[in-house]
Amino acid sequence: MDILASLLLLVHLIPVSAARNGASSKSRKRIMPDPVTEPPVTDPVYEALLYCNIPSVAERSMEGHAPHHFKLVSVQVLIRHGDRYPLYAIPKTKRPEIDCTLVANRKPYHPKLEGFVSHMSKGSGSSFESPLNSMPLYPNHALCEMGELTQTGIVQHLQNGQLLRDIYLKKHKLLPSDWSADQLYLETTGRSRTLQSGLALLYGFLPDFDWKKIYFRHQPSVLFCSGNCYCPVRNQYLEKEQRRQYLLRLKNSQLEQTYGEMARIVDIPTKQLRASNPIDSMLCHFCHNVSFPCTRSGCFDMEHFKVIKMHQIEDEKERREKRLYLGYSLLGAHPILNQTIDRMQRAAEGRRDELFALYSAHDVTLSPVLSALGLSEARFPRFAARLIFELWQDRDKPSEHAVRILYNGVDVTFHTSFCQDHHKRSSKPMCPLENLVRFVKRDMFVALDSSSTNYYDACHREGV
Repeated sequence: MDILASLLLLVHLIPVSAARNGASSKSRKRIMPDPVTEPPVTDPVYEALLYCNIPSVAERSMEGHAPHHFKLVSVQVLIRHGDRYPLYAIPKTKRPEIDCTLVANRKPYHPKLEGFVSHMSKGSGSSFESPLNSMPLYPNHALCEMGELTQTGIVQHLQNGQLLRDIYLKKHKLLPSDWSADQLYLETTGRSRTLQSGLALLYGFLPDFDWKKIYFRHQPSVLFCSGNCYCPVRNQYLEKEQRRQYLLRLKNSQLEQTYGEMARIVDIPTKQLRASNPIDSMLCHFCHNVSFPCTRSGCFDMEHFKVIKMHQIEDEKERREKRLYLGYSLLGAHPILNQTIDRMQRAAEGRRDELFALYSAHDVTLSPVLSALGLSEARFPRFAARLIFELWQDRDKPSEHAVRILYNGVDVTFHTSFCQDHHKRSSKPMCPLENLVRFVKRDMFVALDSSSTNYYDACHREGV
């Protein structure tokens, strides 16, 4: 069965309108298991399709929802870059022919696509923090370069930006009509795909995309840890997690057989094929409906794809159970979560700068943050995934503030570690800001089963 046939079969087997449109609270796209929208057993093709995040109808979301007596104060958005070309090439195969120019009459399309290209092609007229100022502002190669953002990736974030604009600007008036540069905080890693994703989201979001007000800071670390990146204990957890991954792979005889078959097709050692991370390239073929690679000895096929994708799913499940990744995540995510609550506290005190913050990042940025927050059932970050932190003020009690956490439009606040028991202890309809502050300042270290009370000590303790 070719990829297109599989996708069509999937459309008939799974209620796509429920999975993608979110028509009701039961059918809304969820990160938690939902029997209404998901197959009865784990389906690697279904999971891969969700990962692709192919733009279709505009999704509904739960961003910006709160009791009427709450006022939106600030919003912080952490995104994964959009759809990209593979980072790895499968040896002895032809690269997938994906066009990375932006063309209005090619799907997927967004009404702001032409405006985005026109705006970006003129150049920013202002400098970003080095080395970002030397990067292209939009993808523009007839044959994509490795890791390059695609038109799909741009449209995904134009769509994200439009959705957030309708909610946060049109409905809640988060930014004043005469908004200034200091009311935005923008940060990205030094990859063109993250910079371009951030620009696309902003172009969809802002009513007046004025280059004079757009300044991206450069973040050298994918963990967005700024000056707090040295953490030996975090690295020890990561080494143990990588060892766990290796041992799980060794136990999977079907996976090893599949890699062996694929290696014979391309006539290279199995070890070399595995090192080329073939699933990264195969996902590109799958998401763009391009046939899998072939040689004179045969073709990679959907069964190969399913086995490797299913192993990834099983790996994520064991990762949650073993909790080594949780230790890595708590220390890996602490710096960016600390920045998040610092910005919230300043906003709660009445500061009007950095009302909207955008971090344009990677799957390896979002994944530890989701884990650290206790969102263990959250799916691995899809292309153009978004994790949003909202800060709200109670108009009836202006000194009280509340937070909401949303992942891909789903309110997951009461699934987090810091607020999952809130309803048992309080009648307040929103999660108090102090819950999140207490979690980041204290409870994250308690969760590490250590006596540490601060980030430095937790990173340097003995005997992990």
